[in-house]
Amino acid sequence: MKSYENLELENLFIPSKVPSKKLMIILHGRGDSSEGFIGFPPFLALDDMNYILFDAPFEYFTGQSWYQLPPNQLPGIEYSSTLLTKDLDTLFESDFKADESFLFGFSQGALLTFEFGARYHRTLAGYIAVSGYIYDVNKLLEDMNTNVNNNNWLCTHGTQDPVLDYETSKSQVQTLQDGGFNIEFKSYNKDHSIDRDELSMITEWIQNR
Repeated sequence: MKSYENLELENLFIPSKVPSKKLMIILHGRGDSSEGFIGFPPFLALDDMNYILFDAPFEYFTGQSWYQLPPNQLPGIEYSSTLLTKDLDTLFESDFKADESFLFGFSQGALLTFEFGARYHRTLAGYIAVSGYIYDVNKLLEDMNTNVNNNNWLCTHGTQDPVLDYETSKSQVQTLQDGGFNIEFKSYNKDHSIDRDELSMITEWIQNR
Protein backbone atom coordinates (compact mmCIF):
# COMPACT_ATOMS: atom_id res chain seq x y z
CA MET A 1 0.00 0.00 0.00
CA LYS A 2 1.47 3.36 -0.95
CA SER A 3 0.38 6.97 -0.81
CA TYR A 4 0.86 10.14 -2.82
CA GLU A 5 3.26 12.22 -0.71
CA ASN A 6 2.78 15.50 -2.63
CA LEU A 7 -0.90 15.94 -1.78
CA GLU A 8 -2.58 18.07 0.88
CA LEU A 9 -4.67 15.22 2.29
CA GLU A 10 -3.30 11.99 3.74
CA ASN A 11 -4.19 9.13 1.44
CA LEU A 12 -3.79 5.51 0.42
CA PHE A 13 -3.29 4.60 -3.23
CA ILE A 14 -4.27 1.24 -4.72
CA PRO A 15 -3.02 0.82 -8.31
CA SER A 16 -5.07 -0.85 -11.03
CA LYS A 17 -4.28 -4.42 -12.07
CA VAL A 18 -4.32 -3.30 -15.70
CA PRO A 19 -2.44 -0.05 -16.46
CA SER A 20 -4.85 2.84 -17.00
CA LYS A 21 -5.49 6.53 -16.39
CA LYS A 22 -8.80 5.82 -14.63
CA LEU A 23 -9.06 6.87 -11.00
CA MET A 24 -11.73 6.45 -8.35
CA ILE A 25 -11.53 9.04 -5.57
CA ILE A 26 -13.04 7.63 -2.35
CA LEU A 27 -14.28 9.86 0.47
CA HIS A 28 -15.14 8.11 3.74
CA GLY A 29 -17.77 8.98 6.35
CA ARG A 30 -17.50 10.70 9.73
CA GLY A 31 -15.31 8.90 12.24
CA ASP A 32 -13.83 6.61 9.59
CA SER A 33 -10.62 6.89 7.57
CA SER A 34 -9.08 5.72 4.31
CA GLU A 35 -8.31 2.36 5.94
CA GLY A 36 -12.03 1.71 6.31
CA PHE A 37 -12.29 1.39 2.53
CA ILE A 38 -9.23 -0.75 1.77
CA GLY A 39 -11.52 -3.74 1.19
CA PHE A 40 -13.78 -1.79 -1.17
CA PRO A 41 -11.91 -2.13 -4.52
CA PRO A 42 -11.94 -5.98 -4.56
CA PHE A 43 -15.75 -5.93 -4.26
CA LEU A 44 -16.04 -3.63 -7.29
CA ALA A 45 -13.69 -5.89 -9.26
CA LEU A 46 -12.70 -3.25 -11.81
CA ASP A 47 -9.24 -4.34 -12.97
CA ASP A 48 -8.54 -1.13 -14.92
CA MET A 49 -9.42 1.23 -12.01
CA ASN A 50 -6.86 2.97 -9.80
CA TYR A 51 -8.09 4.05 -6.36
CA ILE A 52 -7.10 6.88 -4.07
CA LEU A 53 -8.62 6.76 -0.58
CA PHE A 54 -8.44 10.14 1.14
CA ASP A 55 -8.36 10.89 4.86
CA ALA A 56 -10.56 13.82 5.89
CA PRO A 57 -8.62 16.76 7.44
CA PHE A 58 -10.24 16.93 10.88
CA GLU A 59 -9.84 14.49 13.76
CA TYR A 60 -13.03 12.93 15.10
CA PHE A 61 -12.55 10.52 18.01
CA THR A 62 -10.52 7.61 16.58
CA GLY A 63 -11.12 8.64 12.96
CA GLN A 64 -11.49 11.69 10.76
CA SER A 65 -14.20 14.12 9.69
CA TRP A 66 -14.74 16.31 6.62
CA TYR A 67 -16.74 18.95 8.49
CA GLN A 68 -18.26 19.75 11.87
CA LEU A 69 -21.64 18.58 13.12
CA PRO A 70 -24.77 20.63 12.28
CA PRO A 71 -25.30 23.53 12.28
CA ASN A 72 -21.59 24.29 11.75
CA GLN A 73 -20.92 22.29 8.59
CA LEU A 74 -20.10 25.06 6.10
CA PRO A 75 -16.54 26.09 7.16
CA GLY A 76 -15.39 22.45 7.08
CA ILE A 77 -17.14 21.76 3.79
CA GLU A 78 -15.43 24.76 2.20
CA TYR A 79 -12.01 23.89 3.68
CA SER A 80 -12.23 20.24 2.62
CA SER A 81 -13.37 21.30 -0.87
CA THR A 82 -10.33 23.57 -1.19
CA LEU A 83 -7.97 20.71 -0.31
CA LEU A 84 -9.75 18.31 -2.66
CA THR A 85 -9.52 20.84 -5.49
CA LYS A 86 -5.75 21.16 -5.02
CA ASP A 87 -5.23 17.41 -4.79
CA LEU A 88 -7.39 16.46 -7.76
CA ASP A 89 -5.77 19.17 -9.86
CA THR A 90 -2.41 17.59 -9.01
CA LEU A 91 -3.60 14.06 -9.81
CA PHE A 92 -5.20 15.10 -13.10
CA GLU A 93 -2.15 17.09 -14.21
CA SER A 94 -0.56 14.06 -15.85
CA ASP A 95 -1.12 10.81 -13.91
CA PHE A 96 -4.87 10.36 -14.49
CA LYS A 97 -7.66 11.54 -16.80
CA ALA A 98 -10.55 13.41 -15.20
CA ASP A 99 -13.01 12.35 -17.90
CA GLU A 100 -12.28 8.68 -17.14
CA SER A 101 -12.40 9.04 -13.35
CA PHE A 102 -15.08 8.71 -10.67
CA LEU A 103 -15.83 10.42 -7.36
CA PHE A 104 -17.33 8.16 -4.69
CA GLY A 105 -18.47 9.27 -1.25
CA PHE A 106 -20.21 7.61 1.68
CA SER A 107 -22.16 9.58 4.34
CA GLN A 108 -20.10 12.77 4.95
CA GLY A 109 -18.14 11.78 1.85
CA ALA A 110 -21.41 11.67 -0.10
CA LEU A 111 -22.13 15.26 0.92
CA LEU A 112 -18.67 16.26 -0.37
CA THR A 113 -19.36 14.37 -3.60
CA PHE A 114 -22.26 16.78 -4.12
CA GLU A 115 -20.91 19.98 -2.56
CA PHE A 116 -17.39 19.66 -3.99
CA GLY A 117 -17.96 17.46 -7.04
CA ALA A 118 -20.73 19.58 -8.57
CA ARG A 119 -18.64 22.74 -8.22
CA TYR A 120 -15.25 21.33 -9.26
CA HIS A 121 -14.01 22.91 -12.48
CA ARG A 122 -13.19 19.60 -14.14
CA THR A 123 -15.88 17.16 -15.30
CA LEU A 124 -15.49 13.54 -14.22
CA ALA A 125 -16.88 10.38 -15.82
CA GLY A 126 -19.25 9.80 -12.91
CA TYR A 127 -20.26 10.73 -9.36
CA ILE A 128 -21.58 8.30 -6.74
CA ALA A 129 -23.08 9.49 -3.45
CA VAL A 130 -24.10 6.79 -0.95
CA SER A 131 -26.16 7.42 2.21
CA GLY A 132 -25.54 11.15 2.45
CA TYR A 133 -27.33 14.45 2.10
CA ILE A 134 -26.79 17.90 0.57
CA TYR A 135 -25.93 20.93 2.69
CA ASP A 136 -27.80 23.49 0.58
CA VAL A 137 -29.66 22.12 -2.46
CA ASN A 138 -30.73 25.44 -3.95
CA LYS A 139 -27.27 26.99 -3.64
CA LEU A 140 -25.78 23.89 -5.25
CA LEU A 141 -28.06 24.36 -8.26
CA GLU A 142 -26.92 28.00 -8.48
CA ASP A 143 -23.20 27.36 -8.04
CA MET A 144 -22.62 24.11 -9.90
CA ASN A 145 -20.30 23.70 -12.84
CA THR A 146 -22.91 23.43 -15.60
CA ASN A 147 -20.72 20.92 -17.47
CA VAL A 148 -21.30 18.28 -14.77
CA ASN A 149 -25.06 18.45 -15.30
CA ASN A 150 -24.93 16.32 -18.42
CA ASN A 151 -22.76 13.77 -16.73
CA ASN A 152 -23.46 10.67 -14.74
CA TRP A 153 -24.72 11.04 -11.18
CA LEU A 154 -25.93 8.25 -8.92
CA CYS A 155 -27.31 8.63 -5.39
CA THR A 156 -28.32 5.67 -3.20
CA HIS A 157 -29.86 5.61 0.26
CA GLY A 158 -31.19 3.04 2.71
CA THR A 159 -34.87 3.15 3.64
CA GLN A 160 -33.92 1.99 7.17
CA ASP A 161 -31.09 4.51 7.70
CA PRO A 162 -31.13 5.66 11.38
CA VAL A 163 -28.26 8.15 10.92
CA LEU A 164 -29.24 10.23 7.88
CA ASP A 165 -32.92 10.35 7.00
CA TYR A 166 -33.96 8.56 3.81
CA GLU A 167 -36.85 10.92 3.03
CA THR A 168 -34.56 13.96 3.33
CA SER A 169 -32.12 12.48 0.83
CA LYS A 170 -34.90 11.47 -1.56
CA SER A 171 -36.52 14.92 -1.34
CA GLN A 172 -33.21 16.73 -1.94
CA VAL A 173 -32.47 14.63 -5.02
CA GLN A 174 -36.00 15.37 -6.27
CA THR A 175 -35.27 19.09 -5.87
CA LEU A 176 -32.10 18.64 -7.93
CA GLN A 177 -34.01 16.72 -10.59
CA ASP A 178 -36.73 19.39 -10.68
CA GLY A 179 -33.96 21.98 -11.11
CA GLY A 180 -32.66 20.21 -14.21
CA PHE A 181 -29.87 18.25 -12.50
CA ASN A 182 -29.45 14.87 -14.22
CA ILE A 183 -29.20 12.36 -11.34
CA GLU A 184 -30.42 8.83 -10.69
CA PHE A 185 -31.74 7.87 -7.23
CA LYS A 186 -31.88 4.28 -5.99
CA SER A 187 -33.37 3.02 -2.73
CA TYR A 188 -32.14 0.00 -0.78
CA ASN A 189 -33.63 -1.83 2.18
CA LYS A 190 -30.57 -1.21 4.37
CA ASP A 191 -29.36 0.88 7.29
CA HIS A 192 -26.41 3.33 7.22
CA SER A 193 -24.16 0.99 5.28
CA ILE A 194 -23.29 -0.35 1.83
CA ASP A 195 -24.70 -3.74 0.86
CA ARG A 196 -23.61 -6.39 -1.64
CA ASP A 197 -26.46 -5.85 -4.13
CA GLU A 198 -25.67 -2.15 -4.11
CA LEU A 199 -21.98 -2.80 -4.84
CA SER A 200 -22.90 -5.04 -7.78
CA MET A 201 -25.18 -2.32 -9.12
CA ILE A 202 -22.43 0.33 -8.71
CA THR A 203 -19.93 -1.88 -10.58
CA GLU A 204 -22.39 -2.32 -13.45
CA TRP A 205 -23.23 1.39 -13.41
CA ILE A 206 -19.53 2.30 -13.73
CA GLN A 207 -18.96 -0.21 -16.52
CA ASN A 208 -21.89 1.28 -18.45
CA ARG A 209 -20.56 4.81 -18.34
